[in-house]
Amino acid sequence: MTRINHSLRKVILGMFMLASCFMLQAQNQFTTKEWQDDLTFLQEKVHQDYSFLFKKISSEEFDASVDELYKAIPTMKDHEVFAGLARIIASFKYGHTRIGFRDSPIKMTQLPIAMYEFSDGMYVQGVHKDYPDALGAKVVAIEGVPIDDVMKAIYPLVPSENDQFFKAYGVLYATSPEFLHAQGVTDSLKESIQFTLEKEGKEFRILVKAGDFMAMPLEYGYMKAGEDWLQVRDSSMTPLYLKNLDKIYYYEYLPEQKTVYVRQSQIQDDPSEDIPTFYAKVFDFVENNDVEKLVIDVRLNGGGNNYKNKPVVTGIIETEKINEAGKLFVIIGRRTFSACQNLINEFSNYTNAIFVGEPSSENINFYGDNREVQLPNTGIKTYLSFAWWQDKPQWEGGPWTAPHLAVETTFAQYKNNEDPVLDAALAFEDDDFIINPMNHLTNLFMSGNTVQLEADAVRLISDPRYKFFDFEGEFNKAGYRLLEGKQLEEAIYVFTMNTQMFADSANTWDSLAEAYWKAGDLVKATEYYNKAIELDPKGGVGDNARTMLKKMKEGDPHK
Repeated sequence: MTRINHSLRKVILGMFMLASCFMLQAQNQFTTKEWQDDLTFLQEKVHQDYSFLFKKISSEEFDASVDELYKAIPTMKDHEVFAGLARIIASFKYGHTRIGFRDSPIKMTQLPIAMYEFSDGMYVQGVHKDYPDALGAKVVAIEGVPIDDVMKAIYPLVPSENDQFFKAYGVLYATSPEFLHAQGVTDSLKESIQFTLEKEGKEFRILVKAGDFMAMPLEYGYMKAGEDWLQVRDSSMTPLYLKNLDKIYYYEYLPEQKTVYVRQSQIQDDPSEDIPTFYAKVFDFVENNDVEKLVIDVRLNGGGNNYKNKPVVTGIIETEKINEAGKLFVIIGRRTFSACQNLINEFSNYTNAIFVGEPSSENINFYGDNREVQLPNTGIKTYLSFAWWQDKPQWEGGPWTAPHLAVETTFAQYKNNEDPVLDAALAFEDDDFIINPMNHLTNLFMSGNTVQLEADAVRLISDPRYKFFDFEGEFNKAGYRLLEGKQLEEAIYVFTMNTQMFADSANTWDSLAEAYWKAGDLVKATEYYNKAIELDPKGGVGDNARTMLKKMKEGDPHK
């Protein structure tokens, strides 16, 4: 054996120590103090300049989450702290208020597999060419964790205004090994992740290696096929909503249906022609041709500049030929966001549009327009919203705009280039369709036709076309309006209907209990508060019911 002299041994040892230091630095490039100081900076910045964001989370809850992360930082890796910051910022639940990924100093990676949640489950709709067997498979589990549980674990990272926003963007977080580890899906940080998939009734597993974060060629959430990338959709034809994606908008006449179809995927001017010029052509065509319907498809539209919405809305108002119920349709979905939410709010306010598809991913009234706030030590960029947009009165606010006509897409329909959403708009007949269910039910109630009211309520709730209409919430609002108007008997009737239709909801029983308390029937109030506790023993409704029971026993007046 050749002996290594003392000088050479020192050189090798020094190189080893240098390499070790580099490895440690690569794992944790920032100190505990740097992270903690940045966290404190963010906390103070929010309280000082952005306290108005405390709507869906209280300042106390925010501070508690900051304190929890602050204490945990000494035991965390950089990517775990980064995820912790993402959770804190996401807790405001405004999509514009977020953490920056693309130029983050914390290296994030991503698995080259594009998932999409269809109405019948999570599927692989695109993938790197190294994993062709995964294409078109249903996702069963990631690292042995059922996919539903994976998505629940990932949910706190995403600044989801509602569940539609999470459907659109949560899949990007769920394919990052760093996030999977930070959220406890994996017990260690792994370069390759095992997927359990199912195809043609057979379950199998593949190991997928991560690459650069957000390197997949996605267009509006769908894989764009290329030399290194595969997409599951039949490429022999393209549905209208995915056609000409190199353009922000285009229109096409469908002669068999006498319909003009418009797809607009941003609220920005296309380089070839601006929005006023484009829509002037659309409305001119509608006026001067055999057109019976206009469909405006904004299901992919993530927003832009809402000042550019005016010519679209005024053009519809002026085109009386098409601004009628059953002639104007707006397709919305999980990527309808930001300035496009403003657009559909204005459609709702000023036109006779019928919304078709899935709910939007934006709150009806919302905080948008963020400012960059860079953390001083790590250089991480955060984006905090400052502008409140309110197109509708507060009592018409809500988590999303729900479609009048609910239509979702299955994986097979997507794969085969079918578009059930557009098909529903084209085939729409308003003979038996009630555009505003609560107006209809309210009119029956006011006329005293309770038999028809109860029959229609059951029918509408079970009709899949109204899947996204919040019947429970609307009945609850109606009951409280009656309660506030001292119409106790009528309020009890409405709340009782709600418990019959939504018997598993703790909130319906809590509301009915309150009505009986105000009516002076403490026996029934006690019974129904206990029912609410039984259904929600550890939740907020259960807590409220316990508080009310305590007040009743102490003889306090009803709230």
